Amino acid sequence: MYAIFQSGGKQYQVKEGQTIRLEKLNVATGSTIEFHDIMMINDEDNIYIGDPILHNSKITAKVIAHGRSKKLHIIKFRRRKHFRKHQSHRQWFTDLEIINVSY
Repeated sequence: MYAIFQSGGKQYQVKEGQTIRLEKLNVATGSTIEFHDIMMINDEDNIYIGDPILHNSKITAKVIAHGRSKKLHIIKFRRRKHFRKHQSHRQWFTDLEIINVSY
């Protein structure tokens, strides 16, 4: 069984017991969180598709950790113009473990 849900403007496909990395959520480490914006659930027998979301369904997940990803370097360079620009960025993330998918 897997489900597709939306969080932070992005869509994720998850199964029970899977660990997933989302953009940072303001939830304490070790607590549980529920997602209600579920777009599709597929078990072995049936496929449930929302219009646009499924009502009376939820995904329960446990927050494992918060952190920052590897540094991303942005370099702009123009040849022969004595122009060089360097920026970097580290994105915050939240790791979740999917506990239950119910509908």
